[in-house]
Amino acid sequence: MGILAWILLGLLAGIIAKMLMPGKDPGGIIITILIGIAGGLLGGWLGKVIFGVDSIDGFFELSTWIAAIVGSLILLIVFRLFRRAAR
Repeated sequence: MGILAWILLGLLAGIIAKMLMPGKDPGGIIITILIGIAGGLLGGWLGKVIFGVDSIDGFFELSTWIAAIVGSLILLIVFRLFRRAAR
């Protein structure tokens, strides 16, 4: 996938993760994109380590979206924990 596809996937995965975990989050669209992109990478890595599959196959593959959303949810939880601890 190209860089634009990663950014688009990250944006959409981050938005879906925020919709699945409602609540007040600091940060705007840039934080959402970064969480989504990092979540996609994390989800792909976890899929490869745990299940032994290449879960980042292509933009329109279901496994890519599931990996990106699950990874984004994990990072969103961690982000919220760190933000709460910093207060």
